[in-house]
Amino acid sequence: MVRTKKQIVYLVAMMMTAGSMILTSCTSTVGLYEKTASFASHEWSSDDAPSFTFDITDTLQPYQLFFVMRHTDAYRYKNIWVEIQVKAPDSAYTVSRQFTLADGEKWLGSGMDDVYEHRIAFSKAPALFKKGSYTFVVKQIMREDPLHSVLNAGIRIEKQ
Repeated sequence: MVRTKKQIVYLVAMMMTAGSMILTSCTSTVGLYEKTASFASHEWSSDDAPSFTFDITDTLQPYQLFFVMRHTDAYRYKNIWVEIQVKAPDSAYTVSRQFTLADGEKWLGSGMDDVYEHRIAFSKAPALFKKGSYTFVVKQIMREDPLHSVLNAGIRIEKQ
C-alpha cells in the first residue's frame, strides 16, 4: 500500500496525540472540590467574603489548594491580594496572599474572548490534611473597593 506524504504526517500526528492523551491520563490529578462565588455587577466588595466548606476523608493522599478567579480584560491590576481565613478540624488561622495574574504583557490564566480564569496554587507543594471539615473564607484586600471587573472567586482542591 502506497501512502502519500500527507497521509503519513496525518498518521504520525494522530499517534502523537493518542500518546499524549495516554500520558496525560496517567499523570492527571483528581479535582475533589471546586466552588466559586459570583459577584453582582462584576464588582468584588471587601465586605463580600465568600465561604467554602468541604470534608477531607482520605488522609493518606496529599492535596493541592488553589485560588480560583475569573475576571474580564478590563481588570486593572497584575495581581490580587486576598485574605484567607481557614478553619481546620483542630485549628483556625488567617493568611494574606498576593497572587500574580499577569506578567506585564499578558494574563497568565486561560482566556476566552475577554474573560480570564486563574487557578493559582496556595503553596508550591501539596499538603496532607487531617480528617474532618474545612472552611475557607476568601476576602479581597486590595486598595480599590469594590474591585471592578471580577466575575468570580473561589477555591479548588485537588488530590495529587
